Amino acid sequence: MKKLILSTIVMSVISITAHAQDLYKKSSVGIKGGYNLASAQFDGESNVDQRHGFHVGFYNEIFLKERFSVQTELLYSQQGYKIETDNGDFTQKIDYLNLPISLKGYFTDHFYIEAGPQIGVAVSHKEEIDANFDFFDVTNDISPNDFDWGANIGTGFKFDSGINIGARYYFGLGKVYDEENQKNRVLQISLGYDF
Repeated sequence: MKKLILSTIVMSVISITAHAQDLYKKSSVGIKGGYNLASAQFDGESNVDQRHGFHVGFYNEIFLKERFSVQTELLYSQQGYKIETDNGDFTQKIDYLNLPISLKGYFTDHFYIEAGPQIGVAVSHKEEIDANFDFFDVTNDISPNDFDWGANIGTGFKFDSGINIGARYYFGLGKVYDEENQKNRVLQISLGYDF
């Protein structure tokens, strides 16, 4: 009886260790970058034009189970928006250092969906007015909040080679400015590679 119990324990430990090693092999660290289409929402309505930009950074994906993982990222992201009127254009450029944390679920070995929170810190800010061929830099007139927070939802595909492509939409929940109710909105299309 003791041999049976001991054999069962040994086999269980080997099985658990093998499963943990399989999950460890699937876990990865990588780099990613891509295109940003950024805008802002004012009081529930999107009435601004987009700012085209990019994002670039690193990620770490850790598998919790065969089909579920947690991915943390550190990204430099160009955000903001543009307002076009008959009198001229106003462009707001705010670049952030963002930390998204996503729970990923794989429907197949390659296709996944993701969702999770994101926090960000503004590292660069510039505001410009282009009115009737006159250009003004009004960056120092008003400053945005340094801290941003919100949530991401997205999907993607990860190849066996480690190359991955994805699309995600960011819903900012924090105000860009204290005085107004602007909230960041960003569509990101990414290309990544596991080390």
